[in-house]
Amino acid sequence: MNDTYSDSEKSPEQLNSRHALGQLLNDMISFPERRTEIAQNIENTFGQCKAVLTLDMSGFSRTTQQHGIISFLLMIHQMQLICRPCVEHFGGTVIKTDADNLFCLFDTVADAVRASQEIISRLNAANTVLPADRQLYVAFGIGYGKILNIGDEDIFGDEMNLACKLGEDIAEKGEILLTPAAMAELNGSGMAMREGAISISGIHLNYYYVEG
Repeated sequence: MNDTYSDSEKSPEQLNSRHALGQLLNDMISFPERRTEIAQNIENTFGQCKAVLTLDMSGFSRTTQQHGIISFLLMIHQMQLICRPCVEHFGGTVIKTDADNLFCLFDTVADAVRASQEIISRLNAANTVLPADRQLYVAFGIGYGKILNIGDEDIFGDEMNLACKLGEDIAEKGEILLTPAAMAELNGSGMAMREGAISISGIHLNYYYVEG
């Protein structure tokens, strides 16, 4: 029996998957003359315009040195238990976790900001009953634009990279930083903002800090 199917016979889940992306990338290598066509196919299959939220947990080195890796793994687990419902409540999807990071997608930047604010509020509430050296703090970077979403398992794109840079390298605990594209998508939402800029790793970044 022939178990192969044309693209028109495959389900959306089969088309938008790591396996399908791998096949398309193999085709780009095998058929360089079709590179433009295949690249467009990848854009059509995996491309989405979304708000990207990256969350980075603070205090990894300090907590690990003081209490060991198991204690920090417990803190990561506690953080995820609190954060996931907040993301889902505002229509977001947790795409993946990586150590003490979360990577999420939202339809709008406003939803991503509100989810971030709710996460901060709930972590602050949890911290009132946690020892000072086990309290949970996070920082956020938010971007907006065209990304490649690989089966709700991984994300690639410029705004993803910028959101990671903001959330992991620039934002302090409790801060929510937006890329210029994310700020533009808010389109006068009434949220209080102030502008910042930094040069890091040879790249000059402008960003916006959500106040309040």
